[in-house]
Amino acid sequence: MAARTVFRSGLFNNKVAIVTGGGTGIGKAISAELLQLGCSVVISSRKAERLEAAAQEMRKKIPSSSPASVTPLTCNIRNEDEVKSLVSSVLKQYGRIDFLVNNGGGQFSSPAEFMTSKGWKAVVDTNLNGTFHCCKEVYTAWMKEHGGAIINIIADMWRGFPGMAHTGAARAAVDNLTKTLAIEWASSGVRVNAVAPGIIFSKTAMENYKDFGPKLFKMSVPFVPAQRLGVPEEISSVVCFLLSPGASFISGATLRVDAGQSLYRSMWEIPNHSAWPEAPEGENLDSLKDMLNPKSKL
Repeated sequence: MAARTVFRSGLFNNKVAIVTGGGTGIGKAISAELLQLGCSVVISSRKAERLEAAAQEMRKKIPSSSPASVTPLTCNIRNEDEVKSLVSSVLKQYGRIDFLVNNGGGQFSSPAEFMTSKGWKAVVDTNLNGTFHCCKEVYTAWMKEHGGAIINIIADMWRGFPGMAHTGAARAAVDNLTKTLAIEWASSGVRVNAVAPGIIFSKTAMENYKDFGPKLFKMSVPFVPAQRLGVPEEISSVVCFLLSPGASFISGATLRVDAGQSLYRSMWEIPNHSAWPEAPEGENLDSLKDMLNPKSKL
């Protein structure tokens, strides 16, 4: 559950949010903090049992005096009809949608040369197309006439994403989509921003990578300037800020929450090789060779 929020009690009283992927990891932390602040939250993903378990856990933390409630609704965001049904159900139950947090997504680790077309399409369909479906439906069904705020959760893909080319390409596209929608929907009073987490540890994230999970997270620590991993609660507080009145003049922005990791160094190691063609001949190449392999003075 979310750590104690830094925002004032009741900040989001009587607001309504949809959080995709809201039953685990970052999405769960976001949902929990929104609930703490008085916002009613609809958590959504494909797995009903996991959603219901998360909802039951969250309900225990909602003060009796709070107007907030949590509702689990299953939805495969790849399926446009299911997204339409989700939005329709939320409007029927709550009568409004103030916030949309597109956190739902997924990927697997693999060098690009070993990715199947099916695997590539599945990740892009979820992370990019699913985000678009949710944005478009929430906008056309409610926010076009009433305004609102949308947050897209992306990733640290600024220097490419070796080992996960599918999600790197999809998340980069969502970054651009965020900028595009921020302009197209500005006249409706809709703010659209993105949050790009660095390496964020959660129990479910570790389990998603199966036996490789613990090794992956442990080996990541030296590549983070903070020399520690982040946790979901460090993302949820940023999302709550961007949804808040304190961010009323922010749209089309992507906030990196990574302790400077995107400015530091890559985990991808390139083996020693001599596969590239040699540089053009001339005095510069000769000097370069002399510098790298100086002649003995003996």
